Amino acid sequence: MSALKLTQIGNSVGVILPKELLSRLKLEKGDTLFMSDAANGVMLTPYDPELDKQMAQARRIMKKRRAVLHELAK
Repeated sequence: MSALKLTQIGNSVGVILPKELLSRLKLEKGDTLFMSDAANGVMLTPYDPELDKQMAQARRIMKKRRAVLHELAK
């Protein structure tokens, strides 16, 4: 575990993420980081949980309508 220092950024307070952490999260300047509540605090992730839900639903539909999608692909 490593500590991150809070810093003043204009009228807000922010945290500077070290290069190693950005690399692990595959993040670059301008990317979006998502926050959600976790059992022991908060979780930060580059993956949009809403997109995961949408993709799971899309996979179910594609599996159910496989024959239709196969015909459309011709």
